[in-house]
Amino acid sequence: ENALVALGALLASRGQGAELAVIGGGSLLLMGMIQRATKDLDVVAVVENGAMRPGEPLPVPVVQAVEDVALAMGLAKDWLNPGPSELFTFGLPLGFSDRVQTRQYSSLIVHFAGRIDQIHFKLYATVDQGPKSKHFADLLRLAPTWEELEAAAAWCTGHDPSDGFATMLTQALAELEKRRDL
Repeated sequence: ENALVALGALLASRGQGAELAVIGGGSLLLMGMIQRATKDLDVVAVVENGAMRPGEPLPVPVVQAVEDVALAMGLAKDWLNPGPSELFTFGLPLGFSDRVQTRQYSSLIVHFAGRIDQIHFKLYATVDQGPKSKHFADLLRLAPTWEELEAAAAWCTGHDPSDGFATMLTQALAELEKRRDL
C-alpha cells in the first residue's frame, strides 16, 4: 500500500498519471483476502482513454516511477510488473471490469480484480504449478463454491484446451474437493 501511495504521489509530482488493473497475490493481500507476504503486484492491464489494453508494456513514465519508488523503498525493481499480460491477450473472465474494486492513490488509479476473477486466475495458476503452490493455498483461502470453480474451469480450458491441461485441471479440482467441503 505504501509503495502505491508513493508511486501515485511521484507520478503526480511529475504531472503524470496512470490507471492499471491488477491481479494475483499482491492484489489479494491489498484487498485483505489473504495474509501471506508477496514480493510484487501483477498488472494485467493498463487503462488508456477508458479502454483496457494488455499491461505489457507499461507506460514509460510508470516504469521510471516504479524504479524510483523501488530504489527509495528498498524494493525489487519489478515490484509492479506486467507479468500476467498474456491473460489479457487470451481474454479476461467475462464481466471482469464490472467486478473490480478501485482505489485511487493521487494520480494513480488501481483496479483490483474481484474475488470471482481471482478464483479464475488462481485456478489457472494452480493447474500450472500444482497443489503445493502458493496459488493453491490462495485458492483455498478464497473459499470458492463448486459453481465458482466450474465457471473458472470453463474459462481455464478456453485458454488451454489441450488434453494434458484438462487432465491436470481435473486433478487440481479433485485435490481442492478433498481439501475443503465444496
